Amino acid sequence: MEGNVCSRHALQSMLVGVEKVKDVEAGPVIIGGMVLDIHATPSIPANPRTTTPGKVHYMLGGVARNVAECVSKLGTKPYMISVVGLDMAGNLLLEHWKSAGLSIEGIQRHQDIETAVVCNIFDVNGELAAAVASVETIEKFLTPEWIQQFGCNICSAPLLLVDANLSPPALEASCQMAAEYDIPVWFEPVSVAKSQRVASVVKYISFASPNEDELFAMANALSCGDVFCPIQRDNGRINCSAESLFRMLKPAIWVLLEKGIKVVLVTLGSDGAFLCSKEGPGFMNNGLKRNKPHGFGRQLYEFLNSSCPPNRFFSASKFEGSSNFLAVHFPALSASVVRLTGAGDCLVGGTLASICSGLDLMQSVAVGIAAAKAAVEVETNVPPEYGLAKIADDARSVYFAAKVLFCQSML
Repeated sequence: MEGNVCSRHALQSMLVGVEKVKDVEAGPVIIGGMVLDIHATPSIPANPRTTTPGKVHYMLGGVARNVAECVSKLGTKPYMISVVGLDMAGNLLLEHWKSAGLSIEGIQRHQDIETAVVCNIFDVNGELAAAVASVETIEKFLTPEWIQQFGCNICSAPLLLVDANLSPPALEASCQMAAEYDIPVWFEPVSVAKSQRVASVVKYISFASPNEDELFAMANALSCGDVFCPIQRDNGRINCSAESLFRMLKPAIWVLLEKGIKVVLVTLGSDGAFLCSKEGPGFMNNGLKRNKPHGFGRQLYEFLNSSCPPNRFFSASKFEGSSNFLAVHFPALSASVVRLTGAGDCLVGGTLASICSGLDLMQSVAVGIAAAKAAVEVETNVPPEYGLAKIADDARSVYFAAKVLFCQSML
């Protein structure tokens, strides 16, 4: 297309430069929102039309930003593409990013941009009572034209993650660039409403990480109708076994897999996660092209690869050489819960970092569950740091507690 900054010719020229620096391992590219979260929690039950004593905290947030920060703290350097304003919120987000030693080249700043802000109001029990989101900046300024300037980063990445805060044109442009160079795309749904944006880009998606409600919304968007309805809960929980819960979710999961998504990671909060694929054991035991891990990532890789045998789940002869619809349940870990807001993002971030470091999908999801546990035990969306021994031990516990729920031959 004429005038396209990231035409095939331009990207091929960029790849020449990439080939000359083989010793430099590229990290995942993450495109989406950087948001300042404001959390207000009353000390006593709030009354309408008056102020209530309590605590107000500023939290660095945004789904894509949270995932990227988690990835960086687990030893893999992400490349973030986003937008922030020349305001207080933008300064807070950008200063933290620079202090972590991460590139800010992909983060657009301009006087016309108002940094995305979400104000969350909780009740005395810490449950979300109301929220106001001012995030239209992300859709307005995180444009295809801005994203296309970073083709060299996308084409050399092991994986591209996009969050559904992007406008449909920006989602499509990002996915098309990745597809041109066979870079797998991870779709993070963000919310029930925005998760439906998957419909226009599903043919490009390799990984998706919806929660239960987002799963049904995505399945409905891909089915062109309201076929799936939320499961009725008892006080916010589903009182049934993992096997029963999977049977309820399976039809919606199957819709996503049939549309071409290779891996569906359904996050279930305190019930853990379902990892589902119809690509067969070979894909589950391998997955992406690998980076050579360094530092924290290398130590985590070495520990888990030695203590969690990669072929534990699918070494039996009945799995070998066949194409199967596979579903594995990873249980959650018990935790001293402080706040739940960053758990899902850290589950994704932990999984993504581990895949990029060379662990297989099964090992990586176990790390993701461990990273999510650490996140719920702190006030911030992402823990200030991850302890290697704790993450490794927790991931090992999850790995050996995981269970294959379903395996059906596709032949």
